[in-house]
Amino acid sequence: MAGKSESAAQGDAGAPSPDLVVVANRLPVDLERLPDGSTRWKRSPGGLVTALEPVLRRNHGAWVGWPGVPDAEVDPIVEDGLTLHPVTLSARDVAKYYEGFSNGTLWPLYHDVVVKPVFDRAWWNTYVDVNRRFAEATAKVAAEGATVWVQDYQLQLVPKMLRMLRPDLTIGFFQHIPFPPVEIFMQLPWRAEIIEGLLGADLVGFHLPGGAQNFVYLANRLGGHPVSRTQIGVRSRFGEVQVGFRTVRAGAFPISIASSELDELSKSRSVRQRARQIRQELGNPRRIMLGVDRLDYTKGIDIRLSAVRELLEEGRLDPKDNVFVQLATPSRERVEHYMHMRDEIERQVGRINGDYGEVGHPVVHYLHRPIPRNELIAFFVAADVMLVTPVRDGMNLVAKEYVACRSDLGGALLLSEFTGAATELRQAYLVNPHDLDGVKDMLLAALDQAPEEGRKRMRALRRQVLAHDVDRWARAFLNALAETPQAGETGASLQR
Repeated sequence: MAGKSESAAQGDAGAPSPDLVVVANRLPVDLERLPDGSTRWKRSPGGLVTALEPVLRRNHGAWVGWPGVPDAEVDPIVEDGLTLHPVTLSARDVAKYYEGFSNGTLWPLYHDVVVKPVFDRAWWNTYVDVNRRFAEATAKVAAEGATVWVQDYQLQLVPKMLRMLRPDLTIGFFQHIPFPPVEIFMQLPWRAEIIEGLLGADLVGFHLPGGAQNFVYLANRLGGHPVSRTQIGVRSRFGEVQVGFRTVRAGAFPISIASSELDELSKSRSVRQRARQIRQELGNPRRIMLGVDRLDYTKGIDIRLSAVRELLEEGRLDPKDNVFVQLATPSRERVEHYMHMRDEIERQVGRINGDYGEVGHPVVHYLHRPIPRNELIAFFVAADVMLVTPVRDGMNLVAKEYVACRSDLGGALLLSEFTGAATELRQAYLVNPHDLDGVKDMLLAALDQAPEEGRKRMRALRRQVLAHDVDRWARAFLNALAETPQAGETGASLQR
């Protein structure tokens, strides 16, 4: 059993060391630099924060992450039983570890090589260095025998590094993006190091069983020749990898949203009134189509724009009766692929409106900026068809958010088969985004659905989304982690 430093015993902020530590690229708050040079903390929205904050507070837990501003040297923050431990990243770290290796190498590789990954050795070296700093920060924070939950592809080396520093810990890892097929993953020059990094965890979670199966196969092939077996039967839903005397489990834990909270917000008078106002501002069209995405090449924004344009060209969609709204949140704007993609999307929008719009009445309304939460919910309530057409997506929570906001049982969801959400939301209008004719036909089917058919589909979708919320996801993972063979030896007990 590894001895603990004094800072680990007491915690960097003077609070008792936590029994539960979440490690993520970003803290649940962002440090903002204001025009006058001062800074302030701003709470980050998002499902992960919503899911984990309550359980962390109940356990006087800690969150280790980057505060969102380069070169920010800030002290730990203690707030209502939750301690936030910032990890400082330089501008160079952000460029090479985050924009470079995480989003120029891993992101396209893990999304089926939608664009060509860049295999840059300097990026990799910085990724290793930053992962080591996250592991060292976590090792100093966690109590003896604590549970540590590492999040996502930016930190895949942390489990092994942390295991070497603190073998007393129970370590979980969750991958929020797809885990690629073997033949794609094998392109990565540092494939063995990534797999060995993940094998430092006791439980590795994915959205879908296919991701877990890919990982178990690769662990057998690359992870120092461990013995593995996949158990997908009555006795266990986990794949298992034996690494020395340790058993590493891999399993599927589909993430969700705070569905009850969204359901209630969508019923509020202010949101309903704003939804009616949105329809008026759009000229009271007969039907509104909506897309809501980060501006990312995996999201298939170009596909839905092409489908709308061709339907207009063919006369199958009347520009006087139909409006398409695309809300695109800025994303990774310094990465070259994203700059090119934004230019292309804006050209498509301009072409459609130039050919089919009227003065004061464009067919496509395109907003490239963050949208406030209640405003977004109002758009969900106003939209007749939600278009979710990624070419690859680990889950896609927007699809679930739309469903949670439709207590009126109105609306229709057009959903790519290549999202994790498609495995759960079977009553959506499912499409292959690579089949443009199929997308067009299914979009028309969604627009023209009979009211009773629409209510039947939405009722089934809502049953799934409301029953399987983000809290259930977090509890399922932490309970499974507590049941791993090594967890029983540490005696860690969490309040869930």
